[in-house]
Amino acid sequence: METLLGLAAENLISPIILSFALGVAAAMARSDLTFPEAAAKALSLYLLFAIGFKGGVSVSSHGLDATLVLSLIAGVILSAAIPFVAFALLRVMTRLGTVDAAAVAGHYGSISIVTFVAATSLIQGRGLSSEGYMVAVAAAMEAPAILSALWLAARGGAGEGGLDKGLWREILLNGSIVLLVGAFLIGMVTGEKGLAEIDSFIVSPFKGVLCLFLLDMGLVAGRGLRTSRAILTPGLVGFGLIMPLVGSLFGFAAGLALGLSAGGVVLLMTLSASASYIAVPAAMRVALPEANPSVYLTLSLGITFPFNLTIGIPIYIALATAAGG
Repeated sequence: METLLGLAAENLISPIILSFALGVAAAMARSDLTFPEAAAKALSLYLLFAIGFKGGVSVSSHGLDATLVLSLIAGVILSAAIPFVAFALLRVMTRLGTVDAAAVAGHYGSISIVTFVAATSLIQGRGLSSEGYMVAVAAAMEAPAILSALWLAARGGAGEGGLDKGLWREILLNGSIVLLVGAFLIGMVTGEKGLAEIDSFIVSPFKGVLCLFLLDMGLVAGRGLRTSRAILTPGLVGFGLIMPLVGSLFGFAAGLALGLSAGGVVLLMTLSASASYIAVPAAMRVALPEANPSVYLTLSLGITFPFNLTIGIPIYIALATAAGG
């Protein structure tokens, strides 16, 4: 317990978390602090490229092996299965209808790449190594949850639109997936030599850019919390706090079974615990337009995202390091 509290305290006073807290506080106080949309997009593109490229370089250095393939398979299974757990919890804890519950469940099977990036930065700060291919696992976990959510909605008689061509395009050509996978492949092809050429661009500035991006995320989350208080019933808030812990346990078991390093287990737990607020909302707008965006966006970005940043990741680190020895 003392170790966990120490990790949480250390995490809470990190520049990354404090930047997010500043954004939330500014939004709740109705400050006029804002990020231009183009600037926020540029920060997002930088982070996706940097984390994808460095992951590809790591794979190039260590080579492909069976654990990579099994990790990708495990990621797909986790992404497809977790929405069913989330849906069952929502039906017990809240009064959401089938469509809204299915839409929310899809968000919790998919992943938040920003939470993944933050976890990567935090474990590196603690000296924990991780498998570079975890970024590929993150990309693989984006889409299966969407399919599970649509199945859940269709089972309840909703979402008759199904998987049309527009939805497949939304899923497979989502900008974050394309950039993440593309940068990963570039890093894998160019290897350490390629990293040396752009080291000053993607290594040294990384944490500073992450702080600015999380400041903007704090502003977005704070505004969402301020304007959507009416929908935040105790059951929904409870779900937003409990579901990441439940999801992390699935990731924890899978990581141990795969024999991942402590850092790799933390990242798989983080992926299983996070909730999408980019790729899945875009898909839900196409596939389940009748679902309420205020519900799934407020839960994923306003409740689960800050929980993972401040409390969740330290819990995952404590569990993974305890299991590793």
